[in-house]
Amino acid sequence: MRAAIRTAVFAAATTVLLGSVAWAAPQTQVVDRIVAHVEDDIILLSEQHELAAYQQLVDGQAEPDDKLLNELIEQWVVNNEATQAHFPQPAASEVDREAQRVESSFPTPQAYAQRLIELGLTADAVRRIVTRQIYLARYLDYKFRPEVQVDDDAVAKYYNDQLAPELKAKGQTAPPLDAVSDEIREVLTQRGINDRAATWFDETKSRLRIEIEPAPQTAPNGEA
Repeated sequence: MRAAIRTAVFAAATTVLLGSVAWAAPQTQVVDRIVAHVEDDIILLSEQHELAAYQQLVDGQAEPDDKLLNELIEQWVVNNEATQAHFPQPAASEVDREAQRVESSFPTPQAYAQRLIELGLTADAVRRIVTRQIYLARYLDYKFRPEVQVDDDAVAKYYNDQLAPELKAKGQTAPPLDAVSDEIREVLTQRGINDRAATWFDETKSRLRIEIEPAPQTAPNGEA
């Protein structure tokens, strides 16, 4: 979730695989299970796998299971508060642009479609996940941006201590500070939003009833 907060990634964050996981059992096949309880709600293994698949689609790899589950819990925290506040859903045009951005990261539409099949995702699932990520990221921006103040000294420090040295190391000439000050201010603002959101997540989760279900034990013969 926290990676999805940043505007540059945007998304990056809120946001889960329709493919299910099964394990062997005599005469039966379990296709899903509860992995966590958050207050009176549940998080399913299929949701965790869906998020992993989406991360593989856009980033090339997925986070470990514990981080995936933590992100789903944080998504629940944001969505719960945003829904109670009647925060508006993103416009369809915005979802269209982000979904198209994901597709256009592949060389051809055929390559994109093939990757969706490999991951067990559909175009509708991607659109739904994108919608959620935009919604949650926008709510965090709405909630914390007013608290973040970035002054000119902070912008100049970032320029002198980070941007200019990084460009120099790449053999590039840094543009004038005035030309990039707005971009730097936004980067620092996003950092401030991330920091405040992280603190809020920790404080909020400490007050919630969260129960993580243990993974089922697998017998040596492969039976659960």
